[in-house]
Amino acid sequence: MQAKVMQSRLLELIRRTSSRLPDDVVRVIERGRRREQPGSTAEYALQVILDNIAMARDKSLPLCQDTGTIICYADLPAWLDESAFATSFSRAVAQATKLGYLRQNSVDSLTGKNSGTNLGPGSPSYHLHQTRGRSLLVRLILKGGGCENVGAQYSLPDTKLGAGRDLAGVRRCILDAVHQAQGKGCGPGILGVCIGGDRGSGYVASKEALLRTLDDQNPEPSLAKLEKQIVQEANTLGIGPMGFGGATTLLGCKIAHRNRLPASFFVSISYMCWAYRRDGFALSESGKITRWLYA
Repeated sequence: MQAKVMQSRLLELIRRTSSRLPDDVVRVIERGRRREQPGSTAEYALQVILDNIAMARDKSLPLCQDTGTIICYADLPAWLDESAFATSFSRAVAQATKLGYLRQNSVDSLTGKNSGTNLGPGSPSYHLHQTRGRSLLVRLILKGGGCENVGAQYSLPDTKLGAGRDLAGVRRCILDAVHQAQGKGCGPGILGVCIGGDRGSGYVASKEALLRTLDDQNPEPSLAKLEKQIVQEANTLGIGPMGFGGATTLLGCKIAHRNRLPASFFVSISYMCWAYRRDGFALSESGKITRWLYA
């Protein structure tokens, strides 16, 4: 495949991810609006969010002024190596920034200087894996800084919360994170959670959990039950959209688990704002997008 073709396909992926939310996310936001009291601030906030979603999609404009950390997941077939893919994706990011699909969001942590391209050490964030399949699979998450700020990591047991090393303790940690966030994470939010792993791998897995759709079901029955319980209980806390109060504090909770050392038991929580920007595609060797991964 020609590099220019690859770049153009990736540019379209970035445009779509920045300007439109997947249908599964929109449906849950609409359901939340219908659940709120008519005329309430919560209903109004969710309607404004829905209006924003529609305008961004119609005009191909970013859903939020913070177009977020660019997190790219790619399964690379034998016909494509990592460096060729990363080069094409980085060029697509710079082009998307120039065209306004992405804001100029990436700054040097030492000098505060903005590259103006969203490129620099660790930006974009790549998670690349080789695959035996024939198609290139790319998934993209744009994760805003406000919601990233209210992520949390707990080490169990936690005596302050009365949380032990079991799922009951995990539940206490997750609900505490939601309570601590209040409206600061641009709620209603979606949680990606990892039970176990180390401090680094736990956070990585918690973000990977956000690649799931809101209407899927965890294959592990105990975690499927916990995911539903967390959403139900969080929505009784009265925090509501943007912290204005109401019955829609969480839109979803997705939980993964990783092996851990006996000495450690981490619960890592990545909070995603209502602008749950994720998209992806399958690309053939000829350069054809054969399917979009999120309708």
